[in-house]
Amino acid sequence: MGTQRQIKLGAILHGVGGNTSWWRHPDAIADSGDNFELYKAWTKKAEEGKFDFAFIADVLFINEKTSPSFLNRFEPLTIMSALASITSRIGLVATLSTSYSDPYTVARQFASLDKISKGRAGWNVVTSAQEAAVLNYGKAGQKGLEHAERYQVAEEYLQVTTGLWDSWEDDALVSDKENDIFFDPAKLHELNHQGNYFSVKGPLNITRSEQGQPVIFQAGASEAGRQLAAKWADAIFAGSQNFEDAKKYYSDIKSRAKEIGRNPDEISILIGIGPIIGRTDEEAERNYEEMTNLVSIKKALYFLEQYFEHDFSQYPLDAPFPDVGDVGRNGFQSATERVKEWAKREGLTLRQTALRFATPKPTFIGSPETIADKLQAYFEGGCADGFMIGSTSPTGLEDFVNQVVPILQQRGLFREEYEADTLRGHLGLQIPGNRYASAKPEQQTVSG
Repeated sequence: MGTQRQIKLGAILHGVGGNTSWWRHPDAIADSGDNFELYKAWTKKAEEGKFDFAFIADVLFINEKTSPSFLNRFEPLTIMSALASITSRIGLVATLSTSYSDPYTVARQFASLDKISKGRAGWNVVTSAQEAAVLNYGKAGQKGLEHAERYQVAEEYLQVTTGLWDSWEDDALVSDKENDIFFDPAKLHELNHQGNYFSVKGPLNITRSEQGQPVIFQAGASEAGRQLAAKWADAIFAGSQNFEDAKKYYSDIKSRAKEIGRNPDEISILIGIGPIIGRTDEEAERNYEEMTNLVSIKKALYFLEQYFEHDFSQYPLDAPFPDVGDVGRNGFQSATERVKEWAKREGLTLRQTALRFATPKPTFIGSPETIADKLQAYFEGGCADGFMIGSTSPTGLEDFVNQVVPILQQRGLFREEYEADTLRGHLGLQIPGNRYASAKPEQQTVSG
């Protein structure tokens, strides 16, 4: 295979796409958000391409301005459980927020997905950036948590869930019918967690899977988010496609992990991209223009407002981007700060800012060879361990699997066949030892 280190790939299952208007494309299927046959086809295609995992995002509040990809879509754990039954190797990563859910229930849900899929589950741990989500989960007058406290909750949440996943030692179920011994009580453990936000006794009523525990994903971009990701995540989603910014983020996360005693090589940093592929670079440019022309300024403003949680209709479109102060800082903080920074730096109007934010020209655009060249440059240049592939056209994922993956394989940058059966195996991670078994001197930590 040429090189020992290889690119990791995830497929984003994004319904009608992450853009506000790509559903208008003549070839797009408008009901793809809850079209199970499409989700099956996409996931099977990604598995055919030997992707490490498929991934689905989520939101907890919608309104008339919400992007179509989130207006109508499956609940992540439900769809991933269904997809587990029609796949055999690809990992299945679902998003779930720590802000509006109970850790005991979530631990059961992901442990169940992990068992159903035989060790292929991953949890994308998020804190809910949408302040309005409290209207669906809270009581009258209740407010969402501030940015810093959301991450404090997430920290304790992970302590609880990972602790519950170790409730059963791997050999606790004896199943001795002759002597009427179903399990060894000494190998079933209560958590007895008492913290600032949660009080959880345990144990969990489901055993560990082939990979020990579900894989933890995170997308930390703010200071608090980066620290949480460096401490807990096995894989981290990165947003920047600018080479230098991506390299700085990569170095920062790896340094943070090393400082707290983790092996930086066991954390995969994955850049989210929406490649636009054409038979030639020129055709890819035309494809991009075609997709961009589908977006109206009205929808672009809606998209901007989702992140800032601020009404931009009050400002003149062709005046400089307005000074909106700190709006958005308690939500999508890193994204809104980035928008304000480049709007000011480049002297953009509100119209220009909204359209660029809604239809950014991707770094990864061109022929299959051009796309492969850029992926290789980022991978070997210290920017990423892999990439999250989001579809920017009705055939985007299929085009990537059929046209780009073979080039990466020829270069020895990506697997030709699966070498493992679990998500941890795909990502090169060890199976975490059960904390209770590991504490016993006569037993050794389970390794991958």
